[in-house]
Amino acid sequence: QVQLTESGGGSVQAGGSLRLSCETSGDRSYSYCLYWFRQFPSKRREGLAYLEHTGETDYSDSVKGRFTISEDKAENTLYLQMNDLYADDSAVYYCAARPDSYCYYYTFNDPETLPDWGRGTQVTVSQ
Repeated sequence: QVQLTESGGGSVQAGGSLRLSCETSGDRSYSYCLYWFRQFPSKRREGLAYLEHTGETDYSDSVKGRFTISEDKAENTLYLQMNDLYADDSAVYYCAARPDSYCYYYTFNDPETLPDWGRGTQVTVSQ
């Protein structure tokens, strides 16, 4: 199990950028899949990106080309660089993790398979 703590959220105007951070701690002796999700006020949760221990990444169509997931292993920190933000990107953003050698795109639609979650950080994008 790993503990996850997000930071970096805030308010930004449309077209702006934010970088979210997710500090990880705990048992990292396993290979982990690391994910970013967001939850809208409607409670709908959307998978955005994953990073596999191999360095492989994938993104949902809604953020591909605008968001970039990365990790600083020395700092045990996962990042989500978000550029060209829209008002529709306003949501609470979460990082999540699962011990696994491989990440799967279908997990974007099946977040219940991820055992470890942070508490989230709010992102608000104004027109």
